[in-house]
Amino acid sequence: MIVELNLATNPFRNRAIPYLLAFVLFLIGATATAYSIFSWRQYKAEEEIIRNQTEQMESEIASLRQQGAEVRQQLTPEQQQILVAAHQLVANKSFSWSRLFADLERVLPPSVSASRISVQNVFVEGEREKAELELTVISRDFGSVMSMISAMNNSGVFSAELRGQDLQRTDHSSYMEYRLRVIYSPAYGYSASDVAENPREANSQ
Repeated sequence: MIVELNLATNPFRNRAIPYLLAFVLFLIGATATAYSIFSWRQYKAEEEIIRNQTEQMESEIASLRQQGAEVRQQLTPEQQQILVAAHQLVANKSFSWSRLFADLERVLPPSVSASRISVQNVFVEGEREKAELELTVISRDFGSVMSMISAMNNSGVFSAELRGQDLQRTDHSSYMEYRLRVIYSPAYGYSASDVAENPREANSQ
């Protein structure tokens, strides 16, 4: 029986496997490094865009604030008070524009149309919030306007007085424009028609 023995000092080894594993590990590391660099650059680009947008927005806000300050400087003290009062009126949810328009519509005759409403002042008298308005209406019938003013003064909601009138002409017709000073006192829970029908009950609110 013949037995073959490997009597070499260095036994046989597969030297390709370690190099292959090292190459695979290097490839994985290089890919992870490239991905990290790409993600970092993308993050920096997005950060730059956000910073530019923030700076632009801050610049626009500063410009708007400066413009607002310049506008306020040009206003007279009376106009500034009116502006503050108007802002308070809009901000106060208890004072309803829709209710004002509904109440106003109920006292306007068919031949009279409202063309402009501007807030002059807002104040509280007793426990009721009131607004001083400048109301401009147009009509071809002076009697209808006077009837409207009478109806407003009898409603318990409006107090109106005629301040001026101007003749307006167009290519096809002419009409009168009337300016009124109006104190609007909404009765809580009542519209103008309700107040007109039950003035004592409404005034007790």
